[in-house]
Amino acid sequence: MIADFSHREHTLAKQKLEIPVHVGDDVELEVESLASSGDGVTHHHGYTLFVPHTLPQDRVKARITKTTKRFGVTRVIKRLHSTPDRVDAPCAVFPECGGCKIQDWDYSKQMEFKVRQVQDALAHVGGLNVAVGIDPVPADQPLHYRNKANYAIEKRGKKPSIGFYRQGTHHVVDHVECHTLMEPITAIKEWLRGLIESHSLSIYNERRHTGFLRGLVVRHSAATGEALVGLVTTHGEFSRKFMDDLTDEARLKSFGIQGVIHNINRSKTNVILGHENITLWGQDFFREKLGELEFHLSLPSFFQINPYQSVKLYGIVQSWVEGTDGSVLDAYCGNGGISLWLAKAGCEVVGIDSAASNIEDAEQSAHLNGITTCRFLNMPLERAFQLKEELAAVKTVVLDPPRKGCSQEVVTGILEMKPDRIIYVSCNPATLARDLALMQGYAVRAIKVIDMFPQTQHVETAVLLERE
Repeated sequence: MIADFSHREHTLAKQKLEIPVHVGDDVELEVESLASSGDGVTHHHGYTLFVPHTLPQDRVKARITKTTKRFGVTRVIKRLHSTPDRVDAPCAVFPECGGCKIQDWDYSKQMEFKVRQVQDALAHVGGLNVAVGIDPVPADQPLHYRNKANYAIEKRGKKPSIGFYRQGTHHVVDHVECHTLMEPITAIKEWLRGLIESHSLSIYNERRHTGFLRGLVVRHSAATGEALVGLVTTHGEFSRKFMDDLTDEARLKSFGIQGVIHNINRSKTNVILGHENITLWGQDFFREKLGELEFHLSLPSFFQINPYQSVKLYGIVQSWVEGTDGSVLDAYCGNGGISLWLAKAGCEVVGIDSAASNIEDAEQSAHLNGITTCRFLNMPLERAFQLKEELAAVKTVVLDPPRKGCSQEVVTGILEMKPDRIIYVSCNPATLARDLALMQGYAVRAIKVIDMFPQTQHVETAVLLERE
């Protein structure tokens, strides 16, 4: 009997692993939902299939391109029926570029999708049963909102391609205009393209690690009209003739450019910026403005990519802090955006960040705005919890970690502090849910999904927790 039972279990296990499709098969599919990656998801005889470049309610003929034990991947051959929620994407290289995966989806549906991402993560990743609803905060300006572009450059044929990498590759999709970028950024990039072509600048080849020009960085402020330009290269210098055209003062001022920076990146890496900066013209910073605050920003400094939605985010954080006791710890403070906003509203704030350039910018911005109620510390957050006296008055902790979320050491350090409230700002619903589940003794009081990245699958969330 034991032998028969074992044989039956082995047979069932084999059946469970049987995949109903093979690479190269063509199948008709109806897309059920969108994954967090922005790809369509459906099932074929119970087997999960990802269908890139589709939307819920699309019906397509697709070819199987990959299978695993848990899921398969397809490529659309023909769209048989389109969802009524599809709109015309304005971008000429959509969906080839892959940067804005849901640009052809009605904006109200984009917001529903982002709220659902947070709901699903809280339930399935965090195992949380949250009593409060999730409030969407849509963008008033869902196009032309991005204030920074990191352009890759690739030599194909006689002319360089300047644009962004196609998803999952290092193939540059050349384009003139990106509809999520502020329009002056495009104008500056196309001016630089003309200079690069007319002077036949050597373009970097990442496979051979040869060539000179690696990329372009353009930052712009809609509020001040100022811009900053970075040219990223391997080791070397620009020719005198190129420099003469590049530093044409009348042309630079017409674009609002405050400085042109030569950033040197000698490494075999896909990290955009190197550590060495040389100012070729003007100054090494520009000014951004949010509300009544001015910010001093250098080429590498972190700043929220969407200033219009940043004002809403900062206002939400301020509303959750107003009328409370004690000081505020702004963990992962970056260039001090939230710190300075709260200090301007009357709070005592300690901002902590591990990047020295961020802290330098934050201190410059504090001086620029005459703010004296902010202290900034340059150190890893994990080390900061040892500063018992510095943090003794803290009653509110604001967390805005990178996509990987908080380390266990950070979570433990915060819980040992026992603040009255924690405000968690997240760009990743999965790590947000994971970390919230670790915040023992705290209850979720409010959740806002602020759409910082319209047309993309990326989700920004702000959560208020209070000590029970």
